[in-house]
Amino acid sequence: MTTPCVLVTGGAGYIGSHVVRLLQERGSRVVIVDDLSNGVRARTEGIPTLEIDLATDAAPSAVRTLIDEHAVDAVIHFAARKQVGESVQRPAWYYSQNVGSLANLLLAIEGSTVGSVVFSSSAAVYGEPDTGAVAEDDPTRPINPYGATKLVGEQLLTASVAPLGISATSLRYFNVAGAGWPDLGDTAVQNLVPMVFQRLDAGEQPRIFGDDYATADGTCIRDYIHVLDLAHAHLAALDRLETRRGEGAEPEASVFNVGTGEGSSVREVIEAIARASGRELQPEIMPRRAGDPPKLIADPARITEVLGWRARRGLDEIVASAWQAHTA
Repeated sequence: MTTPCVLVTGGAGYIGSHVVRLLQERGSRVVIVDDLSNGVRARTEGIPTLEIDLATDAAPSAVRTLIDEHAVDAVIHFAARKQVGESVQRPAWYYSQNVGSLANLLLAIEGSTVGSVVFSSSAAVYGEPDTGAVAEDDPTRPINPYGATKLVGEQLLTASVAPLGISATSLRYFNVAGAGWPDLGDTAVQNLVPMVFQRLDAGEQPRIFGDDYATADGTCIRDYIHVLDLAHAHLAALDRLETRRGEGAEPEASVFNVGTGEGSSVREVIEAIARASGRELQPEIMPRRAGDPPKLIADPARITEVLGWRARRGLDEIVASAWQAHTA
């Protein structure tokens, strides 16, 4: 029996590299597609890697060649732009990058050996929900172009399932942080925890963008998930798709939240960083950023029920692992 092969787009990046390592640990063959704009080249060592921007016209043919050469069975698609503020400033570019890259990937898959796709979506598809914790069937009303591109990506995947004969799962991440291994820390400085670390490295205090939201301490509340918990969620989603494929089940598109079901405010995260770093922090209060909802927490009941997955690590463990990776 041939060892399954998984193509990971964005596999040199923060979340992608964790998934690649878990796949390798369990004996899967892995190939990577990454433009290395945020990825770390060292993380691709010893792994067949196609260095290309998936949003370019050359991508479908090049990726198809890679798929055929390695008889790829499944794809986990991370490669995307993910800065909310940047998406507000450059909406057309975000659509061309995030939707364009997925469209090109699906063009490459057409008629190939690929039968399963796991898509990196986002809780940003919910916008500003009315409920305390959002479930997958709640309304999707993104309030920034980044979230909109993720929702369009989900819709494109759903539309592609029947004609391509694939099954697909979209994972709506909440806020990802931490490190599963010290060498796989978040280097992109696009999320709260690495942004605070960057400020500390420069001898500056962390910033809070808005302390006048309708929350207990006035700062935004998010559901923070450990990157290693998230990586395991991808494997659980992939395994379900591959099992269904082996059973000859009809192609389907599914969606799961990936979060803890608990919220932490920006101020609470900074307090956790102070504990992990042993430093006294006095945050600077800045104006609100465009496109930031006040509160976004997952209802993770569906992924626990269907995939048997649940988050196992809390905020202090997340921040401590991130600090260890940063100082390493």
